[in-house]
Amino acid sequence: QVQLVESGGGSVQAGGSLRLSCAPAGSPFAFNTLGWYRQAPGKPRELVATIANSGRTNIGDSVKGRFTISRDNAKNTLYLQMNNLKPEDTALYYCYANLPTTTGRNLEVWGQGTLVTVSS
Repeated sequence: QVQLVESGGGSVQAGGSLRLSCAPAGSPFAFNTLGWYRQAPGKPRELVATIANSGRTNIGDSVKGRFTISRDNAKNTLYLQMNNLKPEDTALYYCYANLPTTTGRNLEVWGQGTLVTVSS
């Protein structure tokens, strides 16, 4: 079973930067899409950014121009570079993978989440 492990969360002041990382706990796997989502207290989970197997990226409107998603195939790791952080970016950030399967139905896998706290 695929497991995703996030790291890089923490506390930072407004205007600061953090980089989140996500890697599978075991062997590399084929994927359709990788991404980051976040959930703040009392709010629904929202898209932050995704990157398709083709390399095409999709960035959420609330973080566009400040966050960048990328992957290092050699290290089998997904990254989220977050710059100019704002207090409203405070949330639990989840790594996400959409994987193909032999059944023809895609499999969605979520990491355990890493907390990002931005103080004003």
